Amino acid sequence: MITLKASVRVAVTAIALSLPVSTLAYASDDDAYSVTMQMKELYRSGKYKEALPLAQKALSLREKDPRSSASDTAMALNDLGTIHYQLGQYAVAEPFYKRSLELSEQVSGPENAEIAMMLNNLGDLYRAQKRYVEATAYLKRSIAMTEKMRGAEDPSIVLALSNLAAVASMQGKYTQSAPMFERGLAILEKANGPDDPEATVIMNNLADAYIQMRQYSAAERLLKRSIIVNAKAFGLDHPDIAHAQNNLAALYSRQGRNTDAERFYKRSVATYEKSLGANHPDIVGVLENLALFYKGQRRFDEANECLKRASLVREQVGSKAI
Repeated sequence: MITLKASVRVAVTAIALSLPVSTLAYASDDDAYSVTMQMKELYRSGKYKEALPLAQKALSLREKDPRSSASDTAMALNDLGTIHYQLGQYAVAEPFYKRSLELSEQVSGPENAEIAMMLNNLGDLYRAQKRYVEATAYLKRSIAMTEKMRGAEDPSIVLALSNLAAVASMQGKYTQSAPMFERGLAILEKANGPDDPEATVIMNNLADAYIQMRQYSAAERLLKRSIIVNAKAFGLDHPDIAHAQNNLAALYSRQGRNTDAERFYKRSVATYEKSLGANHPDIVGVLENLALFYKGQRRFDEANECLKRASLVREQVGSKAI
């Protein structure tokens, strides 16, 4: 019997949503501010390709505007790095994140909320690259800094906490990751209520841990709930819905619900294609899961087609990172 593994999608990297007071003082006539707000609306909707040129423009404007502070520029660097991250362009994202962190530390000192966010972003980037030692170090620094400044139950701690949990999940340490995901979800629900779209990625990741621990009913409830909340907030074509569909398919396959499993794998691929494009690295895990599913049913031609496409996507992603 082939065991399918639901692919972990870690909590979305924090994009800078606050602006320094110096920026807000002249926001009404600040072109970079206007461009940044447009970019963030696209980002929240999962439209990363459309957001990218706006993030690039915002950074260029910040670097040229004498009114912009170093903190403004650092936040623009972080935003641009985050969009490259979401597009799977990890090698491109890293120098933007590093420049953002270095600039913030120069002007603000070693500890503040912006630096904690940037530590989270770098840690999550290293998690995506499977650089787990570096990821753990940065994420623990972010968590400790936030706890010191705001307390252990502040919602701002959740991103780094859930990303650290994802590092554990990706190494198969589900009994370690599940309590961290549960803690993060409880903090967000207490702060924002049960229908917060920001909590849905944690729902997906916690469901993944439950699947691996054979807690299938709890996993299914979380995945269905995350789809409903995301669809209400963003529509049906959102990357987090694609992830939930993939995990539901993996769950149904484990339960022998083969018709449902195949349907949700195909839905997941289609949703990723609509939201992120046909060659995004997140599609690879779904295609590989679908290939394993087909092999388990001795549908080898269909399995090979999925694997060929997954290989092509890997090659294209790799060529873009060089």
